[in-house]
Amino acid sequence: MKKSILITALFSLLFISAQSQILKPIKWSYAAKKTGANTATVFIKATIDQGWHLYSQFVKDGGPVKTTFSFKPSKEYSLVGTTLEPKPITKYEDTFKMDVKYFEHSVIFQQKIKTNGKTAVVKGTVESMVCNDKQCLPPEEVNFSVAVK
Repeated sequence: MKKSILITALFSLLFISAQSQILKPIKWSYAAKKTGANTATVFIKATIDQGWHLYSQFVKDGGPVKTTFSFKPSKEYSLVGTTLEPKPITKYEDTFKMDVKYFEHSVIFQQKIKTNGKTAVVKGTVESMVCNDKQCLPPEEVNFSVAVK
C-alpha cells in the first residue's frame, strides 16, 4: 500500500514538474468590428510577456520564423487585402546574423473582410515564434475563430 502511494506521488510530482516548464509567453485574443453593412475588420492581438518578442510578418529568409496568418476559405466572407501590422522594432540579432523585425509587449494585427451576409465566422490559424535574450521557442500554430456580427 505504501509503495503504491509513493509511486503515485512520484508520478504526480513528475507530471507537475513537466507542466510547470512549458513556456507560454504569448497570449492571443480576437475581436471583430463591423465597419459597414458588408464590411468588417478582424483584430488579432498578441500580448507578449516581458522580455520576449514576437516576429513580424515581414522577416527575411534565413531569419526566425515570421508570423503568418492563414484564413480558412468560407462562403460567409472574403478577405480584403492583406493582414496589416503596426511598425515593428528593427534590430540586428547575433543569433540570426541579420536585422529582424519584431514586437514587444503587445501588437494588434488587422484583417479587413467583406461579408456575404449580416454575420460571419472567420476561422484560421496563426503561426508564430517568440524569443528572449537567452532562447527561442519552437514555432507554434494556434487556431482562432472570430464571430462578426
